[in-house]
Amino acid sequence: MAQADRVAFLLDTAAYFAAARSAMLEARRSIHILGWAFDPETRLAPDVEGKGAAVGEFLKELACARAELDVRLLVWKSALPIAASQHFFPHRARRCFHGTPVKFRLDESVPLGACHHQKVLVIDDQLAFVGGGDIATDRWDTVRHLDDDGRRTMPWGGRHGPRHEVMAMIEGQAAAELGELVRERWVRATDIRPAPDPHGAPTPNLWPAGIKPEFETAEVGIARTEPGWRRFPEVRETERLHLAAIGAAKRLIYLENQYIASPIYAEALAARLRDPHGPEVVIVSTAKAPSWFDQMTMDRTRSKFLATLRAADAHGRFRAYSPYTRRGRAIIVHSKVSIIDDRLLRAGSSNLNNRSTGFDTECDIAVEAQEGEAGAATRAAIALYRAKAAAHFIHAEPAVLARLHAETGSLAKAIDALNGARRLRPLAPQPLGPLAELIAAFHLGDPADTEDSWRPWRRKANIELARRQFIQDLTTTINDGRLR
Repeated sequence: MAQADRVAFLLDTAAYFAAARSAMLEARRSIHILGWAFDPETRLAPDVEGKGAAVGEFLKELACARAELDVRLLVWKSALPIAASQHFFPHRARRCFHGTPVKFRLDESVPLGACHHQKVLVIDDQLAFVGGGDIATDRWDTVRHLDDDGRRTMPWGGRHGPRHEVMAMIEGQAAAELGELVRERWVRATDIRPAPDPHGAPTPNLWPAGIKPEFETAEVGIARTEPGWRRFPEVRETERLHLAAIGAAKRLIYLENQYIASPIYAEALAARLRDPHGPEVVIVSTAKAPSWFDQMTMDRTRSKFLATLRAADAHGRFRAYSPYTRRGRAIIVHSKVSIIDDRLLRAGSSNLNNRSTGFDTECDIAVEAQEGEAGAATRAAIALYRAKAAAHFIHAEPAVLARLHAETGSLAKAIDALNGARRLRPLAPQPLGPLAELIAAFHLGDPADTEDSWRPWRRKANIELARRQFIQDLTTTINDGRLR
């Protein structure tokens, strides 16, 4: 937990890239980046032309112009098939920064088969970005998600599809804590610890002009996932926070996520749907995963996930959607957002699959409202952001969606009332053949930790054991009256 002076949640990557570029131009001491991917050809501002338009050249120019500026990038050393699918971005980045003041490293300090999935940018230990968005060539899009947007152009020609992302922007001590997370990752990868940022006068103008924060003077929680590997202990904070939040929900659980596959999360949500006094559950996810591997693995287990929730929905409180453009093109949902009632707003890199609970590295941040009058402003800000996030998918006014939500007592009913163009369409489980059933049963491609990463036969038994333990713990919690 750490104090933040201001916190904003940026809808879609056009807003993130513009804010990041603005802040990096003002940096005086350090620019530190963690990424699953980083492509030096990425254009942070599609309308900017010239040598510094691509982020690689932009960072080199900053580092060369300011000798005191420490620019570091730590990017996952991805497996060859993944690198090939992304035009070998790690190798292009290494070539781009070779012989320059920019310190670029590829990080392989994870177990075989795991990946570094944290997406963090920290500037002067004063301003930080954390969420689901990588700095890559196929990420940029606006909140309008237009069918034909010439700015969604790849460097080598052609256009990428519409994409939805969310990044949190944090100012203050919480940003410094994320800076320490970056330094810890750097020393694990290189055995060299970067010097901490000197605590001098605050850098002026880091917070980008025109961005209104959702929260001011807020306490921020930072939740991580780290696999137990070699001398490093396992960290499962993101899973614990999700399960605690789902268990504490009273009225509404709103989830945006690329991968919804974990049977433990499915059981947690199903238990709340079976409760006659439980919350409404609304999920927004991609119609179909963009890669063939994820279609074979994550989409199969998602069908099981959705089927579990449908079967538990005895009181008609579950709805799952996929977003589409005006002409019916599927929008990739890459955001990882969880909103519980008007009480908790969370964004980060964690998917709702097994890998994100104990096998890959993840980083999320959360803002929670206090009880009573002290938390009234925070609750109002969470409700406003949720209305803005859901309304942007259907091109509705957030105030209108919020009003209908209040009148009907159901976010899904409010969405359906305004969804005449079917921009959000029902997401249903798909029938599975024998091979798909096998993949879903053993969660192939989706290990939960290092113990079952190459032992799928063990994974099935461990998942069932964890599911039973979760049910037992939840039942005890409800019976003891501890569920708030």
